[in-house]
Amino acid sequence: MLLALLVPAVAAAQAQTLELIGQIGSRSVLLVLHATQRDDGGSHLTGEYVVLPTLARRFLEGERGPELGATSLREGTSAIFFGRPPTGELRGTLREGSFRGVRLGPGGQERERFDFSDEFPPMDGWSAAVRCEATEGRYASQLELAVDAGRLKSLDWRSRVAPSGHACRVNGLEQQPERGGLRFAAAGCAVTLRDLGEFVKVAAAGCSAQCASEAWLEPLLVDRRGRCRLLRPEVRQP
Repeated sequence: MLLALLVPAVAAAQAQTLELIGQIGSRSVLLVLHATQRDDGGSHLTGEYVVLPTLARRFLEGERGPELGATSLREGTSAIFFGRPPTGELRGTLREGSFRGVRLGPGGQERERFDFSDEFPPMDGWSAAVRCEATEGRYASQLELAVDAGRLKSLDWRSRVAPSGHACRVNGLEQQPERGGLRFAAAGCAVTLRDLGEFVKVAAAGCSAQCASEAWLEPLLVDRRGRCRLLRPEVRQP
């Protein structure tokens, strides 16, 4: 399990990104945390969760204990917490592939339970032919993807940033084994697909060599009709 190895992994690499799927109350949520180890063996955590399918975002910051995994994360509408009142708190246990506990309101009252896991649904039988575009401000992304019963047939993913015209293009990837999803990679560049229920998330990692200096590949969400949208409605500025 990814989270069972959190402490040694962070000790070796100084940082670890954790991606989990689950529920806050009745809402389906994607949770992403970035962990940095403290000297006492615990971890400092930052990240966010995205409510599916509304794409409402909340940012998180807090600590994980060194032994039993006790974790407390402040929740806010901005990644900058200083000087801003929190909108809530996630308090629970982060260990052995899961994060479970209770979401508290700003006054400390219990609002709802949450339950997350790093076990994403398998995609061995997933098939789709996707050709879609997503834009936001200066950023535009086009994806052409064909998968048959979990096997890659073709992939061509491009993005462009105006007015510089700087662009990315990723293609020619080969399929690799992946637990809880699909992974296509070559020369250190990897594209990973995750089943989020309402959407399939498409994300790239290690692909900077395929991009000009001001360009990047923002994660996409592909819906059941093959339409795509940006995971983060307000994309970052390069």
